[in-house]
Amino acid sequence: MVASEVESPAHPPVMTDVARLARVSHQTVSRVLNQPQGVRPATRERVLAAIDALGYRPNSAARALVTGRSLTIGVVSYGGTLYGPASSIDSIEKAAAEAGYFVSIAAIHDLGHRALGKAVDRLRAQAVDGIMAVTPFPLSLPENIPAVMLHGGDPKSRMPSVSVDQELGARLATEHLLGLGHRSVWHVAGHEKWSEAHRRIAGWKAALADAAADAPPPLQGDWSAQSGYEAGLRLAREPAATAIFVANDHMALGVLRALEEAGRRVPGDVCVVGFDNIPEAGFLTPSLSTVRQDFPEVGRRSVALILDQIDKGAREPISVSVEPELIIRESSSPGDSPATSSPGNSPATSSPGNSPATSRGSR
Repeated sequence: MVASEVESPAHPPVMTDVARLARVSHQTVSRVLNQPQGVRPATRERVLAAIDALGYRPNSAARALVTGRSLTIGVVSYGGTLYGPASSIDSIEKAAAEAGYFVSIAAIHDLGHRALGKAVDRLRAQAVDGIMAVTPFPLSLPENIPAVMLHGGDPKSRMPSVSVDQELGARLATEHLLGLGHRSVWHVAGHEKWSEAHRRIAGWKAALADAAADAPPPLQGDWSAQSGYEAGLRLAREPAATAIFVANDHMALGVLRALEEAGRRVPGDVCVVGFDNIPEAGFLTPSLSTVRQDFPEVGRRSVALILDQIDKGAREPISVSVEPELIIRESSSPGDSPATSSPGNSPATSSPGNSPATSRGSR
């Protein structure tokens, strides 16, 4: 086939144009697009060359009628402006693209059943092959469609889910601070309606209990830097608050600002650890120790889980847990912390220079 054979149609190219140029039937073109293994190699190559020459783009709705699949995954999303949900959606889109799938997002702004139902209906009207939910707590999705919960899944439910081990992440942060010699660790908690906030509280409390340390009352935040700032002002007036675990990095930014305004040095007077490892965490002054959530891995595992359901046509009550990673930076530097600067205390080891130390949990 040479360029002179190609005459651009007066309309966007359709399947019959491809068939005419490749000298095959439109059914053969359809098989090349949907069942290529059933077409002779020479014929397949001729059809693909015609598709390329014409710039033909298959109609996804028509393909869905033939294959029963739209190659689209629907995502119900809440809190998409926050780092965690936004990173989760980004990881889903990348993993889906690698698998040849598109992503359609239905954002909701409240967590009522009506809003959720409308979002699911919008996605199902697009004939999505499956639905993922990036929401703060477990939701019920229709049983007759492949579905996966991210982060808000409940290990006790039959809904397939993928999430970072929030309790382990909180344990790593709290144990790190206790390991510096602090008598206890204070906590600025996340939004009270989010399951992730509750799981981080549970991990923090468990680590304190294991160390026979008292658990101060947690201060309630809402994931915003403003709420962290307000909690930080209160903690700055607590002489005993020499170690603070903050449920996310944006609230930790507010805590750091409040401590600085109150004249309490970090880490000289107070050590601080956040959660999420936002891109700016390593560039703050001081750089922020934090718990990294492996969002790319969450995206890969969740897409793999829903594609498996699509292939099998059935759900399995699988709960996948992704391990977090503690990244130690200046805000909890062992050598400068209040617990290790006193005589008789031996500082914990940390990576030399500017390279952060990391710690992974095991279960």
